[in-house]
Amino acid sequence: MYFYRMKSNDIRDNLATEQYLMNNVDFDEPLVLFYIQKPCIIVGHNQNTLEEINSDYVKEHDITITRRFSGGGAVYDDLGNVSFSFVVNSDDDNFGDFQKLTKPIIDALKDMGATTAEVSGRNDLMVDGKKFSGNAMYTKNGKMFSHGTLAYDVDLSVLAKALNVPKDKIESKGIKSVKSRVTNVKPYLKPEFQDLTTEQFRDRLIMELFHTDDLSKIADKEYQLTDADKAAIKKLNDDYYYNWDWVYGKSPDFTVKNRKHFTMGTIDVRYLVSNGKIESVEIYGDYFGKKDSQDVKNLLVGTEYNSDKITQLLESIDLDQYFSGIPASDVIDLFK
Repeated sequence: MYFYRMKSNDIRDNLATEQYLMNNVDFDEPLVLFYIQKPCIIVGHNQNTLEEINSDYVKEHDITITRRFSGGGAVYDDLGNVSFSFVVNSDDDNFGDFQKLTKPIIDALKDMGATTAEVSGRNDLMVDGKKFSGNAMYTKNGKMFSHGTLAYDVDLSVLAKALNVPKDKIESKGIKSVKSRVTNVKPYLKPEFQDLTTEQFRDRLIMELFHTDDLSKIADKEYQLTDADKAAIKKLNDDYYYNWDWVYGKSPDFTVKNRKHFTMGTIDVRYLVSNGKIESVEIYGDYFGKKDSQDVKNLLVGTEYNSDKITQLLESIDLDQYFSGIPASDVIDLFK
């Protein structure tokens, strides 16, 4: 088995590296990847990105959003999480067999003290009935990766806020995430493993997997990216993980409903969003305006469903002409 420790703390770089190594580098043994990233949310391939995230919160806290190729639900990572990925040759028996492919991680954690760690349900790793890892798989051209999170010391309070979306606002046919009781695995480990940094925890896992007490003894098993590798990975990032069309535009069609009563009337805004862009707008209510709100609809149709873009467009017109007596900032907040 070979291993690689991602050098970047950006989830987009790490997913691109994982994809590239699976598709373009031939290994005569399985490869295991480990990556640690700054706060981010990774949505599953078939999900509606905006339906999974609290857009205002993630923007305020500079949380990176991207989409992965594998299915499953949205996950939150921060620098207290270690993600892992096993890259292997694909066969029909392996795909979907999370118990088999995560067994090395479970065994390593048990050796480190988390004796109740187990695979539970379809794709979760649990300890004492609480989830500490979600997993997903992707296969292409005879190769496959099985990757997952591993919460060591994640700020779980942020997770709850970043993935909390009002359910009456957005409706789509995207695959919804399943909420579970979550925990960090750190408190379940032996005392000597509870004061490690995330990087030290990652390295300890590697040593457990390779049955060694010193990483220098397995230096020949650690892959090193070439300049050609890095150039190809950058191309994948440009095409996918940093690309708005991939992250948001690939979402299934969905509707948005925002309604609020103001002293000067009620406004009810409804969007149909397709490929991440506003396809149609309806505005209902008992508000007053000197001008026809059809102008506002025409302005918004075709733009990205993105709060910054919507704000920029609405700030370019005199909203009081359409929604008399209602502060422009309140109207803009309703339309975002």
